[in-house]
Amino acid sequence: MTFTQLEYIISVDTYRHFAKAAQKCFITQPTLSMQIQKLEEELGSKIFDRSKQPVIPTELGEEIVRQARIIMHESKMMHQLVRDRNGKLQGELRIGIIPTLAPYLLPMFLQPFLNSYPDIRIRVKEMTTDIILEKLKAGRIDAGLLVTPLLDNSITEYPLFYEELVAYVSKKNAAYKKTYVLADDIDLKELWLLEEGHCFRSQIVNLCELKKMNKEQSHFEYEAGSVETLRKMVEMHNGVTILPEMATLDFSVKQLNMIRHFKAPVPVREVSLITHRNYVKKKLVDALKEQILVNLPQKIMLNKKRNLVKI
Repeated sequence: MTFTQLEYIISVDTYRHFAKAAQKCFITQPTLSMQIQKLEEELGSKIFDRSKQPVIPTELGEEIVRQARIIMHESKMMHQLVRDRNGKLQGELRIGIIPTLAPYLLPMFLQPFLNSYPDIRIRVKEMTTDIILEKLKAGRIDAGLLVTPLLDNSITEYPLFYEELVAYVSKKNAAYKKTYVLADDIDLKELWLLEEGHCFRSQIVNLCELKKMNKEQSHFEYEAGSVETLRKMVEMHNGVTILPEMATLDFSVKQLNMIRHFKAPVPVREVSLITHRNYVKKKLVDALKEQILVNLPQKIMLNKKRNLVKI
């Protein structure tokens, strides 16, 4: 039994496809298949059911792969201890970030982080919360930047800041005449929403009690794919939407005049850095967390955990 063989069975379990697993391990499929077969012969048991598509582990195979992940984790931990003792931060950080956060948060800290830690390579990809959790648990990313709490015992959450939610209102909407708004002031028939799958959509649904709305009340239904689309729909086609505070930081005077803050307690969302509970690159994550906090606007840092909107 070798670490290489364990790496191969973890890859097959992750991608559920021998050819794709071989590609990710930078080897040929026959080489990967031969090494896994040797391991199965040594253990005297089949690890994968090759008759199924996609490939799935056998009942015993699931336990073997689970143990393989533990062994590889401990091996990485040993290497990480040596790197940490040498005092030089290096390696790779694979980060998943939700789309309603990426355009606003990444530009704030990414370049300062790269300048401070030139030996760390960062790979960032936008994903929904569900995909981030799936890839985090499979070991395909190292950390996630998203909205919490998640209430998942296998995930460690590091809350970073609290972001105010604001109403963005066209001049023709009744809420425009108000100085501060309540959730009840928002006309659900004129509310622009993100498409299903975004946690920010779930927060708006909970904030506005949107589940009470009868879809037949509206003659036109549209679900946007980004916060920027929501903003433009309000500006060009009237109506109202809810925006995260950081999406408004570079607004023009005209756009700022379309913002209506909610009455206290002001609704906020909790933004956190998350890792799997067995994550080994702790110092890299600590460095990332520090750079994010150092480069946040003071206004965001002063926000408190008040009326936290559920996901």
